[in-house]
Amino acid sequence: MIKKLVTVIMILSVHVFVCTAMAETQTTDNEQEIIRTQTIQSRVNDIGSKLLNANKIEQRIVFVYNEKEKESLLTIDPSVMSREVVLYDGYYQFTQNDDELAAYLARGILTAMKSYHGFFNGYLTALQIKAAPKKFEIVADKRAVDFMVNAGYNPLGLITFIQKSCPQKRFDTISTKNLASRRLAIIYEYIYTKYPYYLKNNTYIENEHYQNFLLTSQENRRLLQEKIKTNSKENLKYD
Repeated sequence: MIKKLVTVIMILSVHVFVCTAMAETQTTDNEQEIIRTQTIQSRVNDIGSKLLNANKIEQRIVFVYNEKEKESLLTIDPSVMSREVVLYDGYYQFTQNDDELAAYLARGILTAMKSYHGFFNGYLTALQIKAAPKKFEIVADKRAVDFMVNAGYNPLGLITFIQKSCPQKRFDTISTKNLASRRLAIIYEYIYTKYPYYLKNNTYIENEHYQNFLLTSQENRRLLQEKIKTNSKENLKYD
């Protein structure tokens, strides 16, 4: 009888120990996740505010890190409706330095700024952006380069971020977005023309993702070189 009692006590002790250990592990994991989220949010706040201040943007815009993905492609950009730039975790995973994170936030800033203008306190702006998404996408890319340079970030970070995070579609004739290769070519031309310093003093030249961009953009860059040689003003039809 005593042996059975001792056995039961030992089993109960082991069970309690295991449950306690599991609870402590779960608590530790939760605490680490909270710390991770707070760290990312703090970083996002700092870079976002630096972009706003350096570009003298007077409209109030907040920055939010969200671990969940955007539920639907049809969902209106929160930067238009709520005047906040939301960084989803799926995109954050592609940012490996402050330049790339600034690139993402800079694009959202322009959209949030537009929500302060237009009829119904900017609500119609969302419809305008939805009506011409490809055109706005290119405008947002170029303004993001300007915002980044003014805040002291290297605009080539926008190229490496898109190179990693945006897959190449087969065509864009019926798509709401431009081909990623076309966006990259236009951004590269914009930097080449307006901010050549960053290409002459290229700190990204050994970056693997930038090297991959150079490898996959040879034809588009050849077109740009021809345009420069002939002093052409035409808008190139990049592939």
